[in-house]
Amino acid sequence: MNLMATEFLEVIPNGEARKRFGETVARFREEGVGAAPVVFGNHRKPEGAMLSFSLFEELLPVIAEIQLAVLVRERLAGSSSIGTFEELVDELGFARSDFE
Repeated sequence: MNLMATEFLEVIPNGEARKRFGETVARFREEGVGAAPVVFGNHRKPEGAMLSFSLFEELLPVIAEIQLAVLVRERLAGSSSIGTFEELVDELGFARSDFE
């Protein structure tokens, strides 16, 4: 099942997100990983999201997998030249020593 953010979170205008920034950060501090993200955008079209850093940390492995999948799809489609293993490691932000 693929839920869109707008199905369970209100999309607030950019200006409103700016006005609420201080209270949003305070809520993130207080609620941590359980704090609901804030989705914002012009004309209530989702363009960005703010979330607590503790939730962001939990999501980092998933984010890395998604970014890697995009790169793999591009390379398989031939839209990106395949370089050396070392270039790939550098491009993905890994330390070469992790693969020695």
